[in-house]
Amino acid sequence: MNLQIRAKDLKLSDATKAHIEHAVEAFKKYSLDITSVHCNLSAQKKGVLVEFEIHVAHAEPIIITQEDEVLDAGIDIAVDRAEKALRRLHDRVTDHKNVSIKELEPVEA
Repeated sequence: MNLQIRAKDLKLSDATKAHIEHAVEAFKKYSLDITSVHCNLSAQKKGVLVEFEIHVAHAEPIIITQEDEVLDAGIDIAVDRAEKALRRLHDRVTDHKNVSIKELEPVEA
């Protein structure tokens, strides 16, 4: 898994980088083929904008955008939302009872 952290108009400390890296390592528990994670942090008028772009093989990328006044709180909320999205994707992939509409065969009358 490739992790890229990009900060715009912000000074990132080593503790913040380690916090993001540790949070992204937790994404591995969902057993998805995550190819890359891009974390974009930027300063806004009132706080910061945290964006996670998670690329999963054989699926659409998951994009999480979170705006908050405090950087660490924004990161934590964005990580929680990303874990929720990854958990739902994992459940969809592993649940064999649910069939997508594309896989259904038309019934002839």
